[in-house]
Amino acid sequence: MKIQSMFRKDINRDINGVIKVAQDDEHSLVQELSEYIITKELRRHFNTFFDNYSKAIDHPTDKIGVWISGFFGSGKSHFLKMLSYLLSNREVAGKHAVDIFGDKFGDPMMYATVVRCAHIPTESILFNIDIEGPMNKDKTAVLRVFAKVFYNHLGFYGEDLKIAKLERFVDKRGKTDDFRRAFEDINGTLWVESRDSYAFFEDDIVSVLQSVLGMSETAARNWFNGEENTDMSIKQLVEEIKEYVDSKGKDFRLLFCVDEVGQYIGDDSDLMMNLQSIVEEVGSKCRGQVWVMVTSQEAIDSVVKISGDDFSKIQGRFNTRLSLSSASVDEVIKKRILEKTEDANAFLKMVYDKEHAVLKNLFTFNHAVLDIKGYADGAEYSATYPFVPYQFIIIQKVLAEIRKHGNSGKHLSGGERSMLSGFQEAAQKIQGKDENALVPFSQFYDTVHTFLESPIRRVIDRCQTAAENHDGLEQCDVSVLKLLYLVRYIDDIKANIDNIAILMVDDIRTDKITLRREIAESLERLEMQNYVARSGDTYSFLTDEEQDIAIDIRHTSVDSTTIVQSIGQTIFSEIYPSRKYKYNKYDFAYDQYIDESIVGAAMGGVRLRFVTVASDYYNAPEAKLIMDSQVNNEVIILLSNEAQYFEELEMAAKIRKYIKQKNVSQLPESVQDIIRKRQAQARILEESAKVQIDKAIMGGTFFIYGEKVEIKHGDAKAKLDEALKQLIEGVYSKLNLVNTFSESDADILTILHGEPLQGSFVGMGGNNEFALNEISQWLEERHMSHVPVSMGDVQRRYQAIPYGWREVDIAALVARLIVSQRIEIRYGGAVVGKDDKNLVRYLRVRSEVDKASVSRRMAPSEEDMRKAVKFLRDWLGQLSIAEDEDGLLLFVKDTLTAKKQRYEELLTEYNHDRYPQKEVVISARDLMVEIFSQKNDNVALLKRLLTKQDDLINCSEDMEEVETFFKSQRAIFDAARKLQNDLQNERDYFVTDPDTGGKISEISKILAMPKPYGRMKDLSDLMQSGIKSIWWTHRTKNIKTV
Repeated sequence: MKIQSMFRKDINRDINGVIKVAQDDEHSLVQELSEYIITKELRRHFNTFFDNYSKAIDHPTDKIGVWISGFFGSGKSHFLKMLSYLLSNREVAGKHAVDIFGDKFGDPMMYATVVRCAHIPTESILFNIDIEGPMNKDKTAVLRVFAKVFYNHLGFYGEDLKIAKLERFVDKRGKTDDFRRAFEDINGTLWVESRDSYAFFEDDIVSVLQSVLGMSETAARNWFNGEENTDMSIKQLVEEIKEYVDSKGKDFRLLFCVDEVGQYIGDDSDLMMNLQSIVEEVGSKCRGQVWVMVTSQEAIDSVVKISGDDFSKIQGRFNTRLSLSSASVDEVIKKRILEKTEDANAFLKMVYDKEHAVLKNLFTFNHAVLDIKGYADGAEYSATYPFVPYQFIIIQKVLAEIRKHGNSGKHLSGGERSMLSGFQEAAQKIQGKDENALVPFSQFYDTVHTFLESPIRRVIDRCQTAAENHDGLEQCDVSVLKLLYLVRYIDDIKANIDNIAILMVDDIRTDKITLRREIAESLERLEMQNYVARSGDTYSFLTDEEQDIAIDIRHTSVDSTTIVQSIGQTIFSEIYPSRKYKYNKYDFAYDQYIDESIVGAAMGGVRLRFVTVASDYYNAPEAKLIMDSQVNNEVIILLSNEAQYFEELEMAAKIRKYIKQKNVSQLPESVQDIIRKRQAQARILEESAKVQIDKAIMGGTFFIYGEKVEIKHGDAKAKLDEALKQLIEGVYSKLNLVNTFSESDADILTILHGEPLQGSFVGMGGNNEFALNEISQWLEERHMSHVPVSMGDVQRRYQAIPYGWREVDIAALVARLIVSQRIEIRYGGAVVGKDDKNLVRYLRVRSEVDKASVSRRMAPSEEDMRKAVKFLRDWLGQLSIAEDEDGLLLFVKDTLTAKKQRYEELLTEYNHDRYPQKEVVISARDLMVEIFSQKNDNVALLKRLLTKQDDLINCSEDMEEVETFFKSQRAIFDAARKLQNDLQNERDYFVTDPDTGGKISEISKILAMPKPYGRMKDLSDLMQSGIKSIWWTHRTKNIKTV
């Protein structure tokens, strides 16, 4: 079905797109009245108005002011005009206005009220004050306009109050016909046709004044040449209005219907007060017989800033306030333009049922407000076809913004009137197509282009010429540019590629993917030619002045290195900021690269490299990328060239450099505005670039340690995590040999103290079995090659590739090898035992590890072990001595330890007295200490033991006498020592007793012997010889004497 045949009314009929209150030819009035649509909103406003107006019929009132407000396109002028025709019940084409509206209200009671009001004798003075008003707006400008239109309505020449007053004076005397006839007789022309040029007819007018009014020639010429006072007060005008109304009878009504009052008054409070005073005086004097109805773009409280009592007065004068919106504009258009025949309605619903899934997919917007959408159901599809519901909403905002941002555009009306013509013209352009066709939004540009400022039209025209000449553009680019201008100032739909494609849909069968690609190519051409600018994924139309700056910016050169560094900064500071990758228990540092440059300090481990389109490396053969990724132990990511991250950062850098070079404060304000927008664009581009880089990573090509890898799922961070995971597992191939972990010095001490972690079956690798073997074998190789190894060497080797083990785990592994006697640690040339408190430091502390050597532990020779066993049996007289290394060395250590402890216990006894041979005990203890000092080295311990065989045997023999002394002779020695001390002060007494004195001297001599063991029996006999009894008798005697 052809679109043209779908409409109930001829789509090509003449429709007056813009309503003018002064346009009153019959053809226009017939259409305006017959096709006027009373929407739900208008029905409410009509009801409010007629309710107030009808009350005044029975009850005189001074509340005769009506303020009709609404933004452009709300239909306020049309509403005012309809009120004027209804109340005056004007006859048009043989039919009264109220009869034409008979079926429009849909409410019999309301219509009855309208009919009652319309049957009252009424005259309406309908005018646009912006057109009728004087250019010189003084305080009384509104009054003069009211006087002018009032006198014009009476048939007088309101353009000149001097003539109007004359005509009014003549008319009051009933001499109007005589005056006009006399002038025609004298002048030869009609008075009404010549009065605007009366200054050229002085003699004729003087003669008429003489003949008709009886004035003398002098008086007549004085009037003609005199400075007649043309000023008029509000009171005078209202008195004349009342006089006129009274002359028409008590039921008569006079209406002043004033369009565009708000635009005329502007922000002039004097004019507003002038209007208020007129309405106040009219209401007071005429009591409901004269009404003043005005329209304004703004509500009454928004026109001018008036405070206090004056504002209250103004509001009081306009008691009836009606606020119209453009919300129901679609209802008007659907009924006046798009209403379908019954057959077309049924057919279109059938099309919708078949294609509704396709239509829903076509009109799903990206980042748009909720009411911007496609079709809800088949009924809406039929009612709006060939348009889409979103277009009714968007075009209103487009027209309002165009008017706001352009002087020429101020002549636009954004509501149903200019939209009527816009939708009609758009439908006409595709009327020859079938039911698959749709109107693209760009089509509406042709509706408004004649109202646009020439710089805007010039941009579109230049684009059109370039497309026609195939000068870098194609014809479809022009339509895209028109669309971008239409949505330039609105925020409801983000002008990205997806949404632009939707706005350009012109057929139900459109392949959205193909269309999107074509739009992207078109935008790229337009951007290259500086017709549009891109901020992130959003595009915008550029004016001439904006294009000049855009060209300068595009020609600004920036170093690609700066852009690459910015990309690196974005990736490694925002998208993937961690300097280490956590893998199980491990934290792997990695070197960060962007192209060939490192970001930050080198860690010397694995690498994460991003390659941008600016690098020659980007186009390297895959084989090279695979090889390099393995050789350098790295992940190489070729950032997807489908994401425009580089172009966005390049443009942002150009903008910033361009602005930096300009002395912005000295530039014209218009240029400063553009530069401020460009600064905002740079910020948006940088933010968008981050998103694009994120996409470039997700869509990038990954080369991981010698393989090209496809990571299918996840966002950028997840993919990078997975890439590093695979890199770690590939590069650190022996990482998993460590499967039991340590966390601190305490864990290592637990191992050294003989409390290792639970193991697993031998050969299964559990409990770090394979890791232990790895270290042990390497140390064996070093030993065989006579290469010294420090603990620092061990740490560095096993933290590096291909191991990657943690420092604490390496220390723990070495500790286990120490405990199992497979290796030994030397510090300062001496073996460090597992119980040494500093051992953990030697294994872990950075300043110590290079000072500690690690070597394979050497086993004693069989010869030394055999000799040691034989010696021990002979020395100790003990046959049950282990002959294996561990058992033998344990026995030696235990024996030496026991003997040393025994000798130390004996030495404590020497603290009580000067017992014999203390030096022997000291020597014996020192011998044990000397041999035991090699306890950490089995080989050295046995060799030292064998070297000291003779010393040990001699020591045992010497100690045998000492041990016997302390076991059986010490008591005799202690008793003798006590007696000696007791007799020390009585030596003079025994001088007279030579026998006793001699015995005492002998006791002292024995006690002083180095080895008194052979004379201990003599000492005992001397103690039993009566010396003690003699001494006690002497002591008792002395006590009695005292």
